[in-house]
This record gives sequence, structure tokens and C-alpha cells, in this order.
Amino acid sequence: MPHAVFDALIHEPTRLQLCGLLVGEEQVEFATLRERLGLAESALSKHLSTLRAAGYVTVERRFGAGHGRAYAALTDRGRHAFCGHVAELQRLARAAAPRARRHPA
Repeated sequence: MPHAVFDALIHEPTRLQLCGLLVGEEQVEFATLRERLGLAESALSKHLSTLRAAGYVTVERRFGAGHGRAYAALTDRGRHAFCGHVAELQRLARAAAPRARRHPA
């Protein structure tokens, strides 16, 4: 289990959603990510590039049948960072939640 660590790079809302889509999959096609996130190709490319520069994501291009497709995947480092970030968000949510009060019976 990764340590709970806040990761500002992942915390950006689109990148958080992007990592959330990738974490449960071996890889996801670029077009599927674009559709699910409702992003323009250029915006998705920028977020993937940011995550790739941090070593959190790989992007693989495959060519065939006259066109190419790109697939994104979380690296082990990216999966660890995302899970650690989620753990920190959960820790913060628990700390902010009101404590259950016991009422005498």
C-alpha cells in the first residue's frame, strides 16, 4: 500500500480524472479518454504529456489499417503516485468529517 502523499501534479482535476480512468485498466485508447473526459485532442495531449514527463504515464502509438491509434497506460510509478494521492485525500476527508458522538442509552 503506498504512503498517503498529496501529489499536486495529479490533483489537477482533469489529470485526477485521467488517472482514475487509467488505474483500473492495462491501457486505454486516446479516443476513449477524450470522449470520457469531454476534452479536445490538444487538451488531452497536454495532460498526457505532463503526466508522461513525470514518469506517470506511457503513450504507445500503433499503426495499422491505414491509420494510427494511441493508447495510454499508467506506469508503476504513476499507479503508486495516484494510489498514494487518493489515500491522502481519504485521510483528509476522514480528518474533516465530524466525529461520531456517542449518546447514552
